[in-house]
Amino acid sequence: MKFLRDKGLLKLTHKPILCNYYVTYRCNAKCSFCDIWEKPSPYITIENATANLKDLKRLGVNVIDFTGGEPLLHRQLPNLLAIAKSLGFITTVTTNALLYPKMAHMLKGLIDMLHFSLDSPNEDEHNKSRGVKLFDKFEESIAIAKEIGEWPDILFTVFSSNIHQIETVYNTYCLPNNLLLILNPVFEYSDVGSSLTPADLEILKHWGKKKNVYLNEGFITLRERGGNDINNAVCNAASTTIVISPENKLMLPCYHLGLEQVDINNNLYKTWLSPPIQKLIDMEGKYQQCQGCTVNCYMQPSFATELSPYFFKALYSTLKYNIRKGTWRELV
Repeated sequence: MKFLRDKGLLKLTHKPILCNYYVTYRCNAKCSFCDIWEKPSPYITIENATANLKDLKRLGVNVIDFTGGEPLLHRQLPNLLAIAKSLGFITTVTTNALLYPKMAHMLKGLIDMLHFSLDSPNEDEHNKSRGVKLFDKFEESIAIAKEIGEWPDILFTVFSSNIHQIETVYNTYCLPNNLLLILNPVFEYSDVGSSLTPADLEILKHWGKKKNVYLNEGFITLRERGGNDINNAVCNAASTTIVISPENKLMLPCYHLGLEQVDINNNLYKTWLSPPIQKLIDMEGKYQQCQGCTVNCYMQPSFATELSPYFFKALYSTLKYNIRKGTWRELV
């Protein structure tokens, strides 16, 4: 690893480690807590993706998160995953599982970290949250994945309103099937999100110590401290995570803020290293809109690349997860 001094802390690497690759914004659900499905969107092309994945490798990225929208709507997702795997990337996909029963055999062996989203173990509540009837597909998907030797994680986004359901999810789906339960505390940025109480955070800490449960304790500490502080930013979203839109544009400093969208122009490597992009990266976590942000998907790599108190808070859960999934081999 290369060690650099930055922000008064010890940087473990100066390279991006993750790509959030939005294959489309389209979605077959209408979640009450998400508006991405309302956006008009193309699908990424194999040609652009192949070129970008090669450049992402050159830039040092290790993990490709094919995301959306609903990524399984992209008919060439198996091909995209196969290309990424051939280049040595760790792959991850999060799905609402509506299409998984149809695509399971095509996806087998191509996804290192497969997540099935669940909002409630109560069928009516989950369907209402998602805006479509898909709870039965979630249960069917677990059975099919187990049958073909896949080990999906159950991704449970935790609100104050559903925190009492963790035990049911754990006992109904995770322990009987030997699956990991990922507890994803609801995040906040700008005026978006919903707060978790101090009592909720204590409950999450308790669950994070249990077998077959993943909870990044750094997320809890960040919420206890009020989120990202623009005067002493913990967020390294722009330098650790490359975000590519379905229109083949870089989104900076992150998807959720999306202040700049820059055409890749058939050369991601050169575009990423250009002075205008690097100038935007230098402002990561310092924009006024970044105050109080707790977006998990950017804090995860931020904690992993800087030797700070958050690094050590996140270390146990990170090792626990990667040893369980076997992905530590690709990270060594």
